[in-house]
Amino acid sequence: QVQLVESGGGLVQPGGSLRLSCAASERIGSILSMGWYRQAPGKQRELVAIIQSGGETFYADSVKGRFTISRDNAKDTVYLQMNSLKPEDTAVYYCNVLARVDPTTLEHYWGQGTQVTVSS
Repeated sequence: QVQLVESGGGLVQPGGSLRLSCAASERIGSILSMGWYRQAPGKQRELVAIIQSGGETFYADSVKGRFTISRDNAKDTVYLQMNSLKPEDTAVYYCNVLARVDPTTLEHYWGQGTQVTVSS
């Protein structure tokens, strides 16, 4: 069973930076996209950023210009560089991978989540 292992969360002051990493425990076949979601207390999980197999990226409006998603295809690893952090960025951040496991089946993989807290 493939596992996604996240790291890099923590406590940071407003205006600070963090870099999240997410690595797969084993090679995943045909990855279609890798991304980050977040869930704040009392709110629904929301998409933060996604990077597709061809390198195209998408960002939520709330993080555009502050967050950058990137990936290392050789290591099946995805990163999220978060700059100019705000208190409203506080949430549990989840890594996601969408992969084609056979010609007719797509599989979503999720990380266990890493806490990001932005507070003075």
